[in-house]
Amino acid sequence: MTAFSPLAIGPHIVQPPVVLAPMAGITNAPFRTLCREFSGGKGLFVSEMITTRALVERNEKTMQLIRFDETEKPRSIQLYGVDPVTVGKAVRMIVDEDLADHIDLNFGCPVPKVTRKGGGSALPYKRPLLRAILNEAVGNAGDLPVTMKMRKGIDDDHITYLDAGRIAVEEGVTAIALHGRTAAQHYGGTADWDAIARLKEHVPEIPVLGNGDIWSADDALRMMRETGCDGVVVGRGCLGRPWLFGDLVAGFEGTGEYAQPGLRVVADAMVRHARLLGEWLGDEARGVIDFRKHVAWYLKGFAVGSEMRKKLAITSSLDELRAQLSELDLDQPWPVGADGPRGRTSGNNRVVLPDGWLKDPYDCAGVSEDAELDTSGG
Repeated sequence: MTAFSPLAIGPHIVQPPVVLAPMAGITNAPFRTLCREFSGGKGLFVSEMITTRALVERNEKTMQLIRFDETEKPRSIQLYGVDPVTVGKAVRMIVDEDLADHIDLNFGCPVPKVTRKGGGSALPYKRPLLRAILNEAVGNAGDLPVTMKMRKGIDDDHITYLDAGRIAVEEGVTAIALHGRTAAQHYGGTADWDAIARLKEHVPEIPVLGNGDIWSADDALRMMRETGCDGVVVGRGCLGRPWLFGDLVAGFEGTGEYAQPGLRVVADAMVRHARLLGEWLGDEARGVIDFRKHVAWYLKGFAVGSEMRKKLAITSSLDELRAQLSELDLDQPWPVGADGPRGRTSGNNRVVLPDGWLKDPYDCAGVSEDAELDTSGG
C-alpha cells in the first residue's frame, strides 16, 4: 500500500488527507458531526457556503450556520464573496471574534444565482478581481490559513484554473482544491483528473486537493496515485453515506474492511441524523422536515417501494420517522451498486453570467458590492 503524507493546512495537520466538501443545505453542524463520528474524528469538515455580506451584516440564518459543535476542531468556514472589501471585512470579523480556525473561499459554485452575480465558478475569469479578493482575505486572516476551492473554468473555451492557481500562490493562499469539471458541466460527465495533475505540477509550492467522482475510498486512493495530489475533497459521494469517512480512514490507513451497513444500521443513522438536525434547529419538526431531502440518498438501492418512499418524504416527527422505518424489511443487506454515483448529475448547462462578463478577463468594472448575495447556504 502506498503511504501518503499528512496534509498541512497552515498549522492544522489533516491525516488522512480527506476533506468534506462544503455543500449547500447539507454540510451543516449535524451532518458534519455524523461524518466526523464515523471517521473517528479524522479529516477536515467544512461548513456550507457562508456569504460574506450576510456574515458582516449578522444575518440570523448565517449566524446559525456558523455555529460549530464544541468537538469540532479545527473549525472550518467556507466563504463566498465578490467584493474584495466585504470579503476582507468578513475575514477580519472571523479573526477578531474567533469564529473559525480555517477559512476556505468558494470559487467553484456553478449555481445560476451565484454565477449570474459574477461569483463562484464565474469569478476566476476576472483575474484582477480574483487577486484582489485573495489579497484582502489573506491580508486580514492573521494566523488563520486561507484556502480556495475552484473548478477548471467556465466552459471548455474559458479555462481558468492554471492562472487562478498561480495567482493563489502569489497571494499567499495555503492550499487549493480543484473540482475537475467546468461550471458548464455542473455535475455531469466525468471529472477530469488530469487537470488535477496539471495543477499540482503548476503550483508545486502549496498542497493541491482533488475533487470529483470520489464515490469510494478506493476512488480516493486512485486519485491520489494517478494525480499526485496532496489530498481529496469528497462531496456527493457521502450523501446518505456519512460512514464513507470511516471507509476513507480505513483505506488510507490500510486497516479493516469498508462499511456496508444493512438497512437496520442505515435506519438508525437516519433517525440520528434527523434528531441532530432537530436539536441544532431547536425544533424537532423542523429537523425532520429538513432531513427529508436526505431520505432518497440513504435508501438508494434498498427495496423500499414507492409508496413508503412517499410517506418517508412527508414525515414531520421522529416518532413518525421511526414508525415508518420499522415497517421496512430491516434485515436487507447493503445493496449491490449502492456505492456508486449519487446526487445531481446534469451537465452541459449554459452558465448564467453578468452581461459582457466574457468580453475581457481583465475588465472588472461591472462588479460591485451590490453583487453580493445576502443569504448563506448556497
